[in-house]
Amino acid sequence: MGKQPHLLVEAGELADLALVPGDPGRVDRIAAQCSDAETVAQNREYKLVNATYGGRPVTICSTGIGSPSAAIAVEELHAVGVETLLRVGTTGALQPGIEVGDMVVATAAAKDEGTTKRYERETVPAVADHGVVTALVEAAEAKDEAVHVGPVATDDAFYAETEEYVDAWSAAGLLAVEMEAAAIFSLARRKGMRAGAICTVDGNLVAGTQKGETDEGELPPKARNNVERAIGLSLEAAASL
Repeated sequence: MGKQPHLLVEAGELADLALVPGDPGRVDRIAAQCSDAETVAQNREYKLVNATYGGRPVTICSTGIGSPSAAIAVEELHAVGVETLLRVGTTGALQPGIEVGDMVVATAAAKDEGTTKRYERETVPAVADHGVVTALVEAAEAKDEAVHVGPVATDDAFYAETEEYVDAWSAAGLLAVEMEAAAIFSLARRKGMRAGAICTVDGNLVAGTQKGETDEGELPPKARNNVERAIGLSLEAAASL
């Protein structure tokens, strides 16, 4: 097998566990908490770094924004031998009690996106691996960090999240909305991989706030700072998996 066409890696070059942020810039933030970091490849929205955390080899691979690019990453990571995926992202809260800077561990994702429909029926659930969820929750408990645990929504259209969509998601008890988890969970399940996700809240759609609405950059300072905490928890979870 030659190099994968988008990630530009081949079998044997990566660890068996990959942390998968959406933002390529977050790859370096995760690597900064590790040792022995080495860039393996970089192409389009995909940046891959191998590193070590707590003695465990890990790969960090950005997926870009949305389920289509995330699905490409999952397909090609699986093709070269990756077995576990841990999404480290950001999300918009859908419940009034969830604050900016809080962290959400997703147990499942509503498939309000189009990518998974090319793989399977809409009624097939997009569910995180229980072992990965448990590792994330236990990592949070060990550090005395509070996390919200439950289902989220995955959506394709950031600028089309109308009040009707938000109200329906909130009424269904979904904790937050993001753009990649359903594809990552669904493809991982189909391929016999493990997958989970921890996301930092960057706005609350029920309260009418979204990231990027101030002059402070894409993420408000509290969310930007607390991303580091989510990264730390994801690495602790990775070390135990």
